Amino acid sequence: MNKTELIDSVAAESGSTRAETARVIDAFTTVVGKTLKKGDEVAITGFGKFSVVKRAARQGRNPATGESLKIRASKAPKFTAGASLKTIVANRRKPAR
Repeated sequence: MNKTELIDSVAAESGSTRAETARVIDAFTTVVGKTLKKGDEVAITGFGKFSVVKRAARQGRNPATGESLKIRASKAPKFTAGASLKTIVANRRKPAR
C-alpha cells in the first residue's frame, strides 16, 4: 500500500474527506519525524512505538573489490509493533481476560 492508497483507505474508514485525511497523515509523519530527530519516542498503545537506534562505527567491506572501509556511526529510525498489531497480523483472537 502506498501513501495514496493509505489516504483513500483511511478516508473511507473514517468518513473524512480525502484532502482532510491527507493533511492529517502529513501532519502525523511530520510530528513523528520531528520527535525522533529530538531523540524522543512516539508510543501508540496497542499499535507500536517509533524510536531511534544508534549504530556504532564499524569496519565494512566493498563486495566488488574486497577493499576494507570504515562505516561511520549513525542513527536510524526503528518501529516496534505493539501487542494488538501483532495479534491482528497473526490473525489470532484476543486473549481472554
